Amino acid sequence: MADERVRVVITGMGAMTPLGETPEEYWKNLAAGTSGIGPMTLCDPEGYPCQISGEVSGFDPNTYIGSKEARRMARFTQLAVAAALQAVENASYDISKDDPYRVGVLLGNGNGGFPTLEENCRILADRGGMRMSPFFFPMILPNMAAAAVSRYVGAHGYNSTATTACAASNQALGEAMAVIRRGTADVMIAGGTEAGISLLGLSGFAVMRALTTRNDEPQKASRPFDSGRDGFIPSEGSVIMVLESLDHALGRGANILVELAGFGSTSDAGHPVQPEESGISAAAAMQMALADASVALDRVDYINAHGTSTPLNDALETVAIKRLFGDLAYKIPISSTKSMIGHSLGAAGSLDAAACIKTITEGMIHPTVNLDDPDPECDLDYVPNQARAAEVQVALSNAFGFGGQNACLVFRKYVE
Repeated sequence: MADERVRVVITGMGAMTPLGETPEEYWKNLAAGTSGIGPMTLCDPEGYPCQISGEVSGFDPNTYIGSKEARRMARFTQLAVAAALQAVENASYDISKDDPYRVGVLLGNGNGGFPTLEENCRILADRGGMRMSPFFFPMILPNMAAAAVSRYVGAHGYNSTATTACAASNQALGEAMAVIRRGTADVMIAGGTEAGISLLGLSGFAVMRALTTRNDEPQKASRPFDSGRDGFIPSEGSVIMVLESLDHALGRGANILVELAGFGSTSDAGHPVQPEESGISAAAAMQMALADASVALDRVDYINAHGTSTPLNDALETVAIKRLFGDLAYKIPISSTKSMIGHSLGAAGSLDAAACIKTITEGMIHPTVNLDDPDPECDLDYVPNQARAAEVQVALSNAFGFGGQNACLVFRKYVE
């Protein structure tokens, strides 16, 4: 069994997001404070309190996948395959030169094929079950994105899917790191994907009153840590990364982006949807991730917040950060990627992870947009409205999901 201190690095990324279909375009728009929120088009939201979303609006699966194959995939799988193929190309990785059983896939996903599920339920009700698609199960199951990615990149090794709600992508990246550390794989294709915008998903969140109602101002509706925040904006997307052991990456002369240095995961063991008021379990996940990376509290240069723009999450995430960092919390710049792209649920951590990587490599912290009237309970440095140049060596990324699922990652600038 490999030493637990095997270093794991990231050598490539692919991105399908509401702000662009490459990591470069995505980052350019994040740094500029551009919003990817607009009217909801993937379903008809008439009569619903929330009618806006973050969509990968220009996505054409046929650009990446044959049309016949694409028709047999749900959208969340299409996005994942596209991002994975892009990531492998970005990493200049030729799997044919490796043992394919030493290359695995681990993705995070929350909803599986919600739109496909809804469509087939309508067929069942209106026309009978025998008119449903024979590809119903291969399209809706959450593990099918990872299965399709393994097929398209030729990865025959460890394959799994994390379904820990909004913490799923961080869980997937952290577990993929662990797979490499324990010697089960040399390379992991890992990240997250989500494409659940549908009346089924919209209805579920709407009756919980979890969504924004600022339909007249789509680009100003996501307002993490602002006193006017009123709920999150449903979103979609996929970011996939190539993770390698350091020895493997060096052996093939790979371009190393950053080191994935730590992972921490905890459970609130409490309310199914509301975060724990004390912040103790979220703080513990952050602490575990930093300890796993051997990073002291005063060495954290940036925190990418979960920052959903819901009243409870933002206030209690602030509580958790203060609980762990104490007075240091006021000295650490923090920002919410979701202020510009909304909340992509199971994919959110992967989109945040891409932002962390670019923050380190580009020396720039993207802003939290629409932070015009800070909530007095959210009194930390949330980098309001303007990007900030900064030398970031260590970035901490938070993801907290329904079920009290907490998953945090530590990214570190690569140093030989």
